[in-house]
Amino acid sequence: PGEPAPPPPPPQPLQYSLLLQHLVGDKRQPRVWDPAVLGGIPCPPKSEEQKMVERVMESCPFKAALACVGGGFVLGGAFGIFTAGIDTNVGFDPKDPYRTPTAKEVLKDMGQRGISYAKNFAIVGAMFSCTECMVESYRGKSDWKNSVISGCITGGAIGFRAGLKAGVIGCGGFAAFSAAVDYYLR
Repeated sequence: PGEPAPPPPPPQPLQYSLLLQHLVGDKRQPRVWDPAVLGGIPCPPKSEEQKMVERVMESCPFKAALACVGGGFVLGGAFGIFTAGIDTNVGFDPKDPYRTPTAKEVLKDMGQRGISYAKNFAIVGAMFSCTECMVESYRGKSDWKNSVISGCITGGAIGFRAGLKAGVIGCGGFAAFSAAVDYYLR
């Protein structure tokens, strides 16, 4: 009863090789991640049809078509009609400057401008989307650099029709705009 307790044995030194075998080695237990354990909503595994639809929607042709039709044609057409609506020269006849244009002439001009803007926006949207998808596929990453690189390629290609200087300015301007939009959206 009066004897002191023997001192505890010294702790065994930590063997990192054993620890690594349990973390990344052959003794590692596969962990099944179940959101229901953490209070999340459990979701069933995806069917083959769902996986196929996801693959189609992530493909470059689908992204280009969506950018061309949705973002380009529709947005460009709306922008063209809007700018025609606030332009005071819509329906203006240079041969007879004092004649007031009819509603039919104004609507015709608005439609023509809307179609023109829609085509231009659709081409730019498809070019940007295709180049961004190709750059992302080549790099194997999805980050802000993809949009800057593809913005430079798209802007340079559009500006290069007017010369080398315009191509360089187009590359820098479109890349900066792409970086700003990507920063704002992420």
